[in-house]
Amino acid sequence: MTDTKQITFRIRRYDPDLDTIPHWEEHKLNVPDGMTVLEALQEIKAEQAPTLAWRSSCRMGVCGSCGMFINHLPMLACQTQVLHLGTDVVTVAPLPNYDNVKDLVPNLEPLIQKHAAIKPFIILTNSKEIDEPTGEFIQTPEQRDEYSQFTFCIKCGLCLAACPTVATDPLFLGPQALAQAYRYTVDNRDCGLQERLEAIDAFHGPYQCHMAGACSQACPKGVDPAFGIQLLKRTLVLDSIGFGKKKSSVAKVMPLADIVKQIEEFAPPPRTVGK
Repeated sequence: MTDTKQITFRIRRYDPDLDTIPHWEEHKLNVPDGMTVLEALQEIKAEQAPTLAWRSSCRMGVCGSCGMFINHLPMLACQTQVLHLGTDVVTVAPLPNYDNVKDLVPNLEPLIQKHAAIKPFIILTNSKEIDEPTGEFIQTPEQRDEYSQFTFCIKCGLCLAACPTVATDPLFLGPQALAQAYRYTVDNRDCGLQERLEAIDAFHGPYQCHMAGACSQACPKGVDPAFGIQLLKRTLVLDSIGFGKKKSSVAKVMPLADIVKQIEEFAPPPRTVGK
């Protein structure tokens, strides 16, 4: 039989239809080694608190929807093992710096709106190639490496919950959007810096970041948005004094015919087993 430890869960509850202010509820649960906070909440809901609400989906740290304030730190509930927290009492609350929809459900609309504001897509001046593509955009491994780590963002919102600037300035774009602004701006295929300036080079943009680093500490995917914001600042300063990287207005494209030819000429390695 698996050994268990009794853990007290202090869960912040709030139902806008019934409550004027949030309140705390305590639930005791026998927790085996390996049980995550998300699994614990599911068991509590099934056995003790049937109206408890939260948001989750994949249960494997990919979708980012189960972000919560666990023991006063923003974490993904599906990746956080209860016994690894090392406490007999586990507090679970909705992410701070967001409006509370119900119980452990934060309103993530500001996160998505700020992300959309920086135009998170490749911007080309050659619109014909966008509308009628003739091939694949060329990119070297070294060019990919310039922004690769920032592509791991899963939009969980933990970085905004950890950010002290977001706590005092709700209009601050925040680490998620600003790191993604750098991701697209540094992409060799993108020519959209000037279009993004209106959103990112403003009072509520990267210069509001005081480099607390809490966002990078909270990030479950190692994106390091604090570093991305500093790189974005450097990019904006160099561009403002005329030392920014010059990009061609026409993206280099490998014709489809050449791609097909390369595939046809590709020789797979020889079989080493099953002969």
